[in-house]
Amino acid sequence: MAPILDEHSLEFISRSSEQTQRLGARLGALLRGGDVICMEGQLGSGKTCMAQGIGRGWGASQNLISPTFVLIREYERHEDPVKLQHIDLYRIGDADEALGLGLDEVLGNEYAICVIEWAERAQLLIPPEHLWIRFEFISRNRRELHFLAQGERHTHVLRQFRRDAFGA
Repeated sequence: MAPILDEHSLEFISRSSEQTQRLGARLGALLRGGDVICMEGQLGSGKTCMAQGIGRGWGASQNLISPTFVLIREYERHEDPVKLQHIDLYRIGDADEALGLGLDEVLGNEYAICVIEWAERAQLLIPPEHLWIRFEFISRNRRELHFLAQGERHTHVLRQFRRDAFGA
């Protein structure tokens, strides 16, 4: 059954990691403090590529690298009190473990943008207002990306992202 797409959802097929990063950069340019971007998908499906693009588009002073072993990496941008929190929950078993990381203090915080890989592992902690991106393998280089916005702010972000990335 084909999904029903509306203002809260978008589907796209990325044909390369570079294209996924470019999409991430367009999304990153739209983000502000309090935004929560949740990503789920198998290993190697493009979550880190998207996060790297988001960091570049937002203007992070450093290139994002996977926080798999440290779980959370914080990035700054010149003269901005808002920090980008790149969170990787691959090594987390459940929401209780994620709570122990202090995620409840940054999720939805006006001075934090949270970009979460493996977000499904802490779904109970995710605020009602967020943008969820699911990555699915199609082939060696192609991935299907499913975007679902929850809440007014993230619906606005998705609408603007659609306009900026696809002119629609």
